[in-house]
Amino acid sequence: MTRIKDALDAVAAAIIAQKDYLTALDAEIGDGDHGINMARGFRAAVEAVDEMDDTSKPGPVLHAIGKALIQNVGGAAGPLYGTGFVKASEVCDENTKLNIESCEKLLGAAIAGIERRGHAKKGDKTMLDVLIPIHDCFLPEHAEGKTLFEVLLDASHAAKEGVDYTKTIVARRGRATLVGERSIGHEDPGAVSSMVMYRALYNFLKK
Repeated sequence: MTRIKDALDAVAAAIIAQKDYLTALDAEIGDGDHGINMARGFRAAVEAVDEMDDTSKPGPVLHAIGKALIQNVGGAAGPLYGTGFVKASEVCDENTKLNIESCEKLLGAAIAGIERRGHAKKGDKTMLDVLIPIHDCFLPEHAEGKTLFEVLLDASHAAKEGVDYTKTIVARRGRATLVGERSIGHEDPGAVSSMVMYRALYNFLKK
C-alpha cells in the first residue's frame, strides 16, 4: 500500500468520524446533510482508489478521488471539492513531490477550480475561507526559510483561523444565503470540512 493511499484513508476516516458534527453545523444554516454527503463521498473515493492497479503517482489518485466526490456527494460540496481534486491532479507531473513548491502548486490549482465552479471568493463564507489561507502559507513570501513541516503547522493554524472567520461574516453563496444575517455566529460547514481534511493530512504526515 502506498503512502498516498494511506493519506487518503486518514482523511476519509477523519471526515467519517466528524460526519454527525458536520451535519449538525449544516442543519443550522443549510440543508443539514453536509456530513452525510461528505462521508458517502469519501467512502466512494476510498473504494475507487482501492480498485486502482497503481496508486504510486499522485495525479491519477487525485483524479479518481475528484471523480468519486463529484459522483457521490450531494449538494454543492461534491462538484466543488471534486473539481478541486481534479484540477490538482491536472498539474501533477514527474516533479510533484511532498515539498512546499508542489503543495503550493496543487492547492493553487484546486482553489482556482473551486473559485470558477462556485463563482465564489474569500469572504463569501465558504470552504475558500479555509483553503485560501492554507494556500497562502505555502507561497514564497510566507514559506521562505521554513521547513515543510513548519509551513504545514502554519497552515494548520491558518485553517482554524479561517473557520473562526466564517463565524463573523454573512453567507454569500449556497443555501446559507437564505438565512441572511442569521448566518453570522455560525461556522461554515464547508470551511470546517476543509479544516478536518487538512488537519487529518497534517497529522498523517507528522507520523
